[in-house]
Order: sequence, then C-alpha cells, then structure tokens
Amino acid sequence: MQSKFRVLSGALIMAAAAATSAPALADGEVNIYSYRQPFLIQPLIDAFAAETGVKANVIFASKGLGERIAAEGENSPADVLLTVDIGRLDGAKQLGITQPVSSDIVNENIPAQYRDPEGHWIGLTNRARIIYASRDRVDQDSITYEELADPKWKGRICTRSGQHVYTIGLIASMVAHHGEEKTEEWLAGVRDNLARKPAGNDRAQVKAINAGECDISIGNTYYMGKMETNDKEPEQKEWAASVRILFPNAEDRGSHVNLAGVVLAKNAPNKDNAVKLIEFLTSPEAQRIYAETNFEYPVTPGVEVSERVSSWGELKPDALPLADIAKNRKTASELVDKVGFDNGPAS
Repeated sequence: MQSKFRVLSGALIMAAAAATSAPALADGEVNIYSYRQPFLIQPLIDAFAAETGVKANVIFASKGLGERIAAEGENSPADVLLTVDIGRLDGAKQLGITQPVSSDIVNENIPAQYRDPEGHWIGLTNRARIIYASRDRVDQDSITYEELADPKWKGRICTRSGQHVYTIGLIASMVAHHGEEKTEEWLAGVRDNLARKPAGNDRAQVKAINAGECDISIGNTYYMGKMETNDKEPEQKEWAASVRILFPNAEDRGSHVNLAGVVLAKNAPNKDNAVKLIEFLTSPEAQRIYAETNFEYPVTPGVEVSERVSSWGELKPDALPLADIAKNRKTASELVDKVGFDNGPAS
C-alpha cells in the first residue's frame, strides 16, 4: 500500500490548529504527524505497509505539530508524532499530548536509557554530538567536551546558538555529569574560545572550518553523511572533506547522544495500529533502514551501523539516561543566558 504525505508550512499548521477535524477511524490506517522530512521516513512507511497492510497517512511540518495536536484535543486524528531531540520528545510529554506505550516488544528492543521511564516517549535512533576538526589545522585524534574550555582553543571554535535544542541537550548532559556551578564555568570558557557569535546550523559551522574561520565545531554526526552525499550542492562535499570527526570523551564516559523518537498521541483514534507502528519502528528491520537512509545509529542492540557511518570511527555513547538530560534542560537554557553565550567571545 502507498502512504501519502501532506506538506504544510508552519503558518498553515497553526491555521489548521484553530479548527478540529474528525479523526480517521477507517480500519487498517494510522495517522502520523511528522517533524521528520518525508524522504527520510518514506522507506520505513513503505516497509511497515508491506508487512502489516496498514495504510499510513502522514502530515509533515517543520514546526507547530505539537501545538496542533493540543488544539485539536479529543478530536485530533493524530496517532503518533515523530520528532527529533530529547527536548522535543519531553516537550510533547509536558504539553500533555502523549500517552504511555505499554509494549513488551518495545521494552525488549529499546534499552531503558532511550525510553521515558513512564513510557511517554521512545527513542528510535541515536545521533552523537561530536567535534568536527580541521584536517589541516588540528593534529590531535582525541578530545573531551571539558577541553573545549581550554584557552588553547581561543578563537578557534564555531557553533550554532546556545539556545538551540541540540546545544541545550549537550549542556544539560554536562549539568548532569558535573553540576550547575562547574557547567557554568565550563560554558563561559567555551564562550571565550568562540571564533564568532554563534549562528547558523551545524553544516554552516563545517563550512566555516573549510573557509578558515575556525578550526573545530560542534555538530551532530548525521550532518557528515548529508554533506558527503549532497549532489545538489556539491560544495558541501568539499566542506565535509576538509574535516574529520572526533568523538568526545571516547576514553571515559563516552560521547553525548540524542534521539530521534516517537510518541503515542493522547487521543489516538487508531491506537492499536499506532502501537503496531511503534513496535515496527523499533524492530531490527526498521532500524537497519534508519541506519542506511538517515546516517544515524540504531538503538536496538545488535543492529549494525551503515558502512558510511562506520567509516567515521567508533562511537562509545554516554550511558546517561536521556530522561536525566531532559530534566536539566531548563537549567541549561538559563546558563546560556547567564553567561551571555550567544553574544559571542568576551572582549
């Protein structure tokens, strides 16, 4: 069976949220609201349909889906929400639009550190927050997050906004490991080592390294795959070729990882099919598709990473439960403002 996508802008999503619609109750269907781009999840939807005969109706948007589900209330047609980052997964829970998933299959497939203790969100893939290092100007083969505050990196670090969810996740993990006071000192040190004010996305930081504006940057692993395979913008292949990946803290606690994941909508009209979908997404088959298509790390034990991802080096993931990161996100955000991180390096 073929799935179908509706791609809506943020403005249309918010307009649609003002009016509720009757849920799709047809047998053999599941309604997906997705922050993940259609081309990323289409292979998964096709495989699920082939295995179960369940038709997937998918709405994609870059923002506003959680608010839409909340506004639709009991009449929401949403069965599941696909999103990225522990901040957004936990945010859906805090918004009150989720319900716990009770599934022995999910619990067997997904380690506890990648699940909400109460079952309100489930991690599907990992992405590591790593260091992109210039091949020409950085000689060392190892690094730690703590080292980013070392004065030897003064004027050499690029990164995106401190308030971006990816950055907040990393800072929240530092709070979990070191406490608020030490993390504040560390964050101020990283700020002073910045080459410029934080701006742009993760790929923009690698572009800056290629241009000689900085020597290292903080980014997610999967962007390397996106750059290395970008035929539409081949200059990104040049950016990728100018850097190599260093996995922070590989010799001690491991590198910070974050999640792409799924939640079961609070008022899911097709709950049984939704749970089937979630169970499928945690299966080895689906995890292999994720690994090949999205340049991400499977979270189901025993599923190997893709050849391209393997070529970047071995990831030792930090064993810190993602729920511990989620509860430190507010503190992390406050610290970003407190040290004036987004103002750039101190004069």
